[in-house]
Amino acid sequence: MKPDLFQAPDYYGVDDLLSEEHKLVRDTTREWVKKNLSPIIEDYAQQSKFPEVLVSGLAEVGAFGPYIPEEYGGAGLDQISYGLIMQELERGDSGIRSTASVQSSLVMWPIFNYGNEAQKKKYLPKLASGEWIGCFGLTEPNHGSNPGGMETKYKDMGDHYLLNGAKMWISNSPIANVAVVWAKNEEGRIHGLIVERGMEGFSTPETHNKWSLRASITGELIFDNVKVPKENLLEGKTGLGAPLQCLDSARYGISWGALGAAMDCYDTALRYAKERTQFGKPIGQYQLQQKKLAEMITEITKAQLLTWRLGVLKNEGKATSAQISMAKRNNVDMALKIAREARQILGAMGITGDYSIMRHSMNLESVVTYEGTHDIHLLITGLDITGLNAFK
Repeated sequence: MKPDLFQAPDYYGVDDLLSEEHKLVRDTTREWVKKNLSPIIEDYAQQSKFPEVLVSGLAEVGAFGPYIPEEYGGAGLDQISYGLIMQELERGDSGIRSTASVQSSLVMWPIFNYGNEAQKKKYLPKLASGEWIGCFGLTEPNHGSNPGGMETKYKDMGDHYLLNGAKMWISNSPIANVAVVWAKNEEGRIHGLIVERGMEGFSTPETHNKWSLRASITGELIFDNVKVPKENLLEGKTGLGAPLQCLDSARYGISWGALGAAMDCYDTALRYAKERTQFGKPIGQYQLQQKKLAEMITEITKAQLLTWRLGVLKNEGKATSAQISMAKRNNVDMALKIAREARQILGAMGITGDYSIMRHSMNLESVVTYEGTHDIHLLITGLDITGLNAFK
C-alpha cells in the first residue's frame, strides 16, 4: 500500500473561513484516516468486506452523532464540524462515510429529534460510542424515489404493534443492533419505530455482488409479524416529512463527503501528472492535462464555497431542503466527473488498487443515486424555483 500523501487543495483560502475548532476537528479526522483507514481500505474493498475494526475509531474521532449534545454521548459540535468530518471520511472511502452518515443523520438524528427522553437515554449513548450500530429503513423493493408509497405497515395489537413488510438497500443492516423503520399505521399515516435485533420475525439478509461501496455493508430489513413494544414508537413527528427531514441531514453530510472524494482524486492526479514522464517531460506540462487539472480545482473550489455557506445556514437554522438538495446534487455530480477525468490522467494505472481513483468512481455511482437521485434533486430545485410540482 502506498503511503497516504494527501494534501488538501484550498485555492481560495477557505480555511480562513473556519474556526480553530473546525480545523482541529478536521485535522484530527484527517490524521485518523491517514493512519487507520488508508492503509487497509483497498484490501477490504477488493474483498468486498466491511472493516468492522474501524468502528471504535470512528466513535473516538466523534464521527457518530457529532452534533448530538454531550449529555447523550455526542460531541456537541456544530454543523460545519459535522460536514468536515464527513469530508475527511469520504476522502478515505464513501462506504466508511456512509456508515457514519447513517449512524448520525438517519438513526441518532431522528431519535434525538423525534424520540422521548427515555429513548434518547437508552439508544444515543450506545450509538455514539459505537457499541451499537444502527440503520434506517425507508426504501422498499417497489418504492425508491416515491417513499410515500411504502407498503410496510403496522397494527395496534393492544399491548404492542405488529410490523410487517420489507426494506432494501439498507446500509449497515446486516450488523445493525437497531433500525429506525418507517411504516404506515392502519390509517395510512407514516410513523417511525425503533426495531431491535433479536425481535422475533426480524431478519437482515446481506446484499451481495456489489460493484460499488464494496467496503460498506448493505442488506435488507424483513419484518414478519414482528412484535414492537409501544414504547419504541417515535412520537415527535409523523407523516412523510419525518423521514425526509432525516434525509436532509444525511444529504447535507453527503455534500461535504463527495467533496472529500473529489479532493482525493484531484490530489492523486496532480501528483501523478508531475511525476509521470512521457515524450521527455512530465505529463502535467502538456496542455490537455493542465486543462483537466485546472477544471478540477475550479469545480472543487466552487463546491467548497457552496458547502461552507450551506454549513453557515445550517448552523443558523436557515438551510432549506431545496438548498441541501442543490448541494448534494452538484457536489456528487462534480465528484463523479473529477474521478473520471482523474482516472484518465493516470491512464492504465488509474484502474488499479494502487490508487484510490477507480474505487472513488465506483463508490460515487451509488452516492449519486442514494438519498435522492440526481434527477430527483433537479426536480426539487425546479419545484422550489417555479412553484410547479413535477412529482404530481
